[in-house]
Amino acid sequence: MANMGYPSSKSVFEKIKNRVFFRPGDAKKLGLTFQNIQQLLKNRDVEKISRGLYRVSNAEPTEMETIAMVAAAAPKTIVCLLSALRVHDIGTQLPHTVWIALNRKSRKPALLPSQVRIVRYSGPMLKYGVSQRTMMGVKVFVTSPARTVVDCFRYRQKIGLAVALEALRDAIHSRKTSVDEIMRTAKVCRISTVISPYVEALSS
Repeated sequence: MANMGYPSSKSVFEKIKNRVFFRPGDAKKLGLTFQNIQQLLKNRDVEKISRGLYRVSNAEPTEMETIAMVAAAAPKTIVCLLSALRVHDIGTQLPHTVWIALNRKSRKPALLPSQVRIVRYSGPMLKYGVSQRTMMGVKVFVTSPARTVVDCFRYRQKIGLAVALEALRDAIHSRKTSVDEIMRTAKVCRISTVISPYVEALSS
């Protein structure tokens, strides 16, 4: 391969090994070509997860792997609700699907590598209490602990009031967030009147 003008397999792998999941566009930004990807596949350094999504073969799996995989396939999604609770280690929920939020006007991403549950955000909801972190080399947008708790009450008909109450109690008791931050977030999300009685009961 080197005689044909391609970089060595080792040098190609060094560029991609810390990303775990990547798409052809990511590889291109790192200076890798389609031929380089085919070389990595042939050497079993990477594996194809779905169309346009690859995984570094020897990466250690974690409980966040599925979330990272979905974020790699659909970079504009926001991890929320039960999946965000898992990210922040709030409560006891162990969702079998990845909960994501999309812009109300966006289409559902095609060919996602895992089952997902989708909710829709619009206006301030798209940015308030949403931050970016890196999971397994993938940039992931995720709701903050306070925003996640508030969203649990906003979407209580989808996930159940019991889940929302557990999230509220655990987030405050574990100091992942504060009552003040939850109430500020609830005001922005226009759900203060719903959540206030539960916060007051917990604080009394």
